[in-house]
Amino acid sequence: MTKRAQDVVERIKALPDTEKLAVVDRILVELDRPDPEIDRVWADEARARWQAYRAGRADSVPYAEVNRKSAIGNRKCVGR
Repeated sequence: MTKRAQDVVERIKALPDTEKLAVVDRILVELDRPDPEIDRVWADEARARWQAYRAGRADSVPYAEVNRKSAIGNRKCVGR
């Protein structure tokens, strides 16, 4: 990390948590730029998965089962 970046980090450390979160949000927005290549790769993957599903070459899980497992997982995450 450059000296300049280290200085920024030290200044951020001194901020209240709410301002730190605002800084993180701005950084993430700045980094989250559209990438046409990634969009193309995901579109190709989605198309291939859909075609495999339609042709019976992909396993599927009923929505009710996914929903049930999700609910169980969520309960475990919050310690219920």
